[in-house]
Amino acid sequence: MAALLDAAWDELVEAGFAKLTMESVASRAGTGIAVLYRRWANKDQLVLAALEHYRNSHPVDLPDTGTLRGDLLAALTGMGEARAGFSAIAAATAFSGLLADTGLTPTQVRDRIIGDQRLPRVRAIYQRAHDRGEIDLERIPPAVLAMPFDLVRHDLLMDLEPLKPARIRSIVDELFLPLVLSHHNGPGQAGAV
Repeated sequence: MAALLDAAWDELVEAGFAKLTMESVASRAGTGIAVLYRRWANKDQLVLAALEHYRNSHPVDLPDTGTLRGDLLAALTGMGEARAGFSAIAAATAFSGLLADTGLTPTQVRDRIIGDQRLPRVRAIYQRAHDRGEIDLERIPPAVLAMPFDLVRHDLLMDLEPLKPARIRSIVDELFLPLVLSHHNGPGQAGAV
């Protein structure tokens, strides 16, 4: 099945969603069209599966630099570089009519494309920082923990290219860390992360 999904991804990248057909994917995979229809009811279902497969088979590394700031800078940079092409293809696919025959809501399609483990996977970064005493996970709202990664996803979708280092530093140093400090030290207390 991986070879079929790889062929669908390659066809999506080269031809685009509008020109991709079950026939073109079968030809690229060196198989018959019936093989595809046994697994996926239509082109939309095949493309969703190919997007999920590509995302899952190309995970973003989670660094361990020894500091929360270092981990976030490295993770967000890696995410931007690794997901820029994927985001461009996924956005172009969605805007080209992917929703038409899926029977799914836009939210369901988004969740299939992005994945259901947006925050749980990066929680390791925060857990290590918590264990080092840099942050108190019990005092930080989940929305604050998700924010740097949500902003990178937003920028990838809007710009369709990796984020510039200055933007990543701004997300970490000007937005995220001040929020974390306000929850770590309590109101009116200063400290460093």
